[in-house]
Amino acid sequence: MVEPARFLVHYHEIGLKGKNRRHFEQLLAQRLRDALGPEATVRLLHGRLLVEAEPARAAEVEARLARVFGVAYFARVRTAPVDFDRIAAAALELLEAHPGSFRVRAKRANKRLPFTSPEAEREVGARIVAATGRPVQLKGADVEVFVEFYEDEAWVFTSAQRTPGPGGLPVGASGKVVVLISGGIDSPVAAWRMAKRGARPVYVHFHSYPHTSLDSLRKTVAELEVLARWHGPAKLYVVPLASVQEEIFAHSPERYRTLLYRRFMYRIAERAAAREGAGALVTGDALGQVASQTLENLHAVERAVGMTVLRPLIGMDKTEVIAEAQKIGTYAISILPQQDCCSFLEPKRPATKSTPEQLERAERDLDVEALVEQAWSQAELRRIEPEG
Repeated sequence: MVEPARFLVHYHEIGLKGKNRRHFEQLLAQRLRDALGPEATVRLLHGRLLVEAEPARAAEVEARLARVFGVAYFARVRTAPVDFDRIAAAALELLEAHPGSFRVRAKRANKRLPFTSPEAEREVGARIVAATGRPVQLKGADVEVFVEFYEDEAWVFTSAQRTPGPGGLPVGASGKVVVLISGGIDSPVAAWRMAKRGARPVYVHFHSYPHTSLDSLRKTVAELEVLARWHGPAKLYVVPLASVQEEIFAHSPERYRTLLYRRFMYRIAERAAAREGAGALVTGDALGQVASQTLENLHAVERAVGMTVLRPLIGMDKTEVIAEAQKIGTYAISILPQQDCCSFLEPKRPATKSTPEQLERAERDLDVEALVEQAWSQAELRRIEPEG
C-alpha cells in the first residue's frame, strides 16, 4: 500500500484566541477541506492539523495550502514510530539533499512519553552524527531537523521543507464585507487584506457602458478569479452607473462630480451590504493618492452612508501596493488598459477639499433615493469561481 503524502499544518494567531480557539481551529479545518477538495483528508489535532492526500497530488496540495488564510506554515512530513533509531533514519533520508551543519528541534504533544524534548534532540542528533559525521550547530545551522511527537508516532521534517502560508485568520471568521472593486491595482489588494483578516468579501463593480467599454468589468472578473483561489468563490454585483452620472452632470457643479459619483457608489454598495448581511464597505483608497482621496474628501464622501468604511491601504504608497498585487497574482491583470466609470464625464478641475455640507448642497437637485433604486434594480449578480 502506497503511503499518503502527509502535511503538518501550523497556525499562529489562532493559538491566541483563548476560549474561542476551538471555533477558529474548526473553521480553519473547513477552509482547508474547501481548498483541497474531497480527495484530501484533514485531521484537527492538538495545536496543528494533519493533511493527507495521494502522493501524485502532493505538488497541488502544497500550492493550495500556501493560499489558505490562517495557515502560518506547513511541511510535508515523514512519519515514524516513537523510536529514536527509526526517527533518525527518516531524518537522514531528508538530510541527504541538504549538506552542512544541522541541529534537531523536538516538540512533544504527548507529555506522557518517557523522555523530554531536549533528551529527544540529543538522542536523534547523536545518531545523525554517528551516521554522517556532520557537525551540530545550535545557532545558525545550515539545516534544522524538526521532530514532533503526537500520541504514538513522530513527524519528521526539515527547515528546507517548511513553507510559509499567508497567516491571518480563516475566511469567515470576521463576517462579511462589501468591496468596491474597479479593475485597477488597489481594490484587489484591499480585498485580499480583508480576507486575510478573516472577512469574506462580496464585490460590487460599477460601469458606465455604453459610454465606456466593458474592459473594466472583464478585468474585474479576471482579478476575482485569481482572488477566489485565496478566499474561495465570490459574489459579484455588476451595477450600471451611467444614468446616475448623467443626472449628476446635468444638475450638479462640475468640481464635485467625481465625489458625487463616489457617494452614489457607496449608497448602492450599502444596498448590497444589506442584502448580504455585510458589516462594512471596503475601498482601495490610499491617503493623498488622487484628488478624491484627500482627508477632507474621504470624510465628505463616506458621510453619504451610515456604514463603516474600511480602507486597508490607507497608509500604503503605490510601490507597496504594486508589490503586494504582484505577490497575490492580480497585478498583470490590473495594469491592462481600461476606461473605468469615473473617467466618464470626469471634471477638469476636481475639488481636493470638500465638506459633507458642500456635497449635500451639490446633490439638492437630485432625487437621490430614486437614482439609487434605479441603479440597484439593474444590478446583475454573478458567481466567480477560482481560476483554473
